[in-house]
Amino acid sequence: MRASNDAFLHLATGDDSAKQRPVTSSETNLDAQVVRGWRRAVLWPLALLVRAWARTLRFEISAEDTQLLARADRPLVFMLWHNRLFVAAEIYRRFLHGRPVYGLVSKSRDGAWLAAFFSLMGLRVVRGSSSRGGREAVTALVDVLRAGHAVGITPDGPRGPCYDFKTGGLMVARRAGARVVLMGMEFSSARRLRSWDGFYMPKPFSRVHVRCAVVPDDTLNEPESNASALRAQLIALSPDLTVVKSRA
Repeated sequence: MRASNDAFLHLATGDDSAKQRPVTSSETNLDAQVVRGWRRAVLWPLALLVRAWARTLRFEISAEDTQLLARADRPLVFMLWHNRLFVAAEIYRRFLHGRPVYGLVSKSRDGAWLAAFFSLMGLRVVRGSSSRGGREAVTALVDVLRAGHAVGITPDGPRGPCYDFKTGGLMVARRAGARVVLMGMEFSSARRLRSWDGFYMPKPFSRVHVRCAVVPDDTLNEPESNASALRAQLIALSPDLTVVKSRA
């Protein structure tokens, strides 16, 4: 699996002009490559390891933010930086109370492995690409949100640059009438990989401080003009470690 695959949702241009017949998530998967049988089975040990690892983490989150993530009165789009994805499935398990969470994964062979791994972690996927077949994928994600589910977005993924805030996800949220929540994580102790995003691997039993902020609905009407402010806010919610150890 290459880091360039769409892990959660990346939308570079945010094509808001697609007004064709709604496309369901199952329809976007028709021509996607799929991992089955023994190939899927070999992912089980990795998924179990990551699950066990993530469950040792000590999450610190305010009661207000806990209630915010648990609210089901509107569809939810939560946005986090790509290098914080390691803890996404565990946040879903602990704080979203079983509410289905979807992300966008490419239809390629590499994407098939990532989609299979996500499913073993309890996450759901829409297969598509932000550059190839992106219009259908966007429409499918809008359908997912209108069904009352949640969508995870990495505004700087899948290729970066790191901490570059792309606005396509805001346009998806606007079309679906979804609440947008910026989600930041600060790690007390972690290793940082030498990937394009400096991917964080929190050490077992370390603390993860989760912070959330709701994006006002009127901000979604002018996403481009508000991108810089939202980027700064999400960076403030996710301060980098002052001292980190790197490994290849």
